[in-house]
Amino acid sequence: MAVKKENYDILKKFNFKTPPVGVKLTVARVEGVPRIDKKMTLCQMIKYAQDGNAFYAELEDHTCDAGLYVAGMKDVEQAYINGEYGTGLKVYDSPRSGSRLYQHIYKIDKGAVNYFTFAPLDKLDFEPDVLLIFADTTQAEIILRATSYRTGDPWISRYTAALGCDWLLIYPYLSGQINHITTGLGFGMRRRHIFPEGWHFICVPYDKIPSLLDTLAVMPWVPEAYQENGLEWVRQLRVRMGLEKP
Repeated sequence: MAVKKENYDILKKFNFKTPPVGVKLTVARVEGVPRIDKKMTLCQMIKYAQDGNAFYAELEDHTCDAGLYVAGMKDVEQAYINGEYGTGLKVYDSPRSGSRLYQHIYKIDKGAVNYFTFAPLDKLDFEPDVLLIFADTTQAEIILRATSYRTGDPWISRYTAALGCDWLLIYPYLSGQINHITTGLGFGMRRRHIFPEGWHFICVPYDKIPSLLDTLAVMPWVPEAYQENGLEWVRQLRVRMGLEKP
């Protein structure tokens, strides 16, 4: 179900320091969006969009084989797959552990994606396949609570020491699962100093975006239990429910 542009207005109430970014993965180019004007890695493209740029990128615009590999846009050298490169970077202790990485990642079939299209929230004129929300801990708690408010679903973070872009984009895109990641943990993004440490990426696939936005519109962002009199409010609730004596 497509989300109307005005439905994203609920996100503006967060006053995010860094805007959410919509990402689309397509075979054909999205019309009306310019091509990126420089070459960079996939994770750097996310930051470039956060800085206010809407653009699309094709194979020749990428400078990192990892992003192209997980998107099914390019095969990689055997040194990646057999774990030698990860061992050389000292991410892993040996090729056997480095090669195991490739048994865990999500990878799009070759030929299914030719273009990545990015846009910050205020320039989002297409339906994203993945919505990347960059939040502080207080904001992230509200958003994650909204993901389970109506469903009871757990909050699950999936990540690997390398190939962090896979878990930001490809995993939610293929699995349909919301992922959340704390910045500063992934090797490639950390060594490139792309994002400040200790912030939270919440990665929302297209089929979970409508329910998230709807829930944020009705769920209490700061429940009584979080407020100044929260302990007393909870005590009175327990008394009313017979869980505690007056």
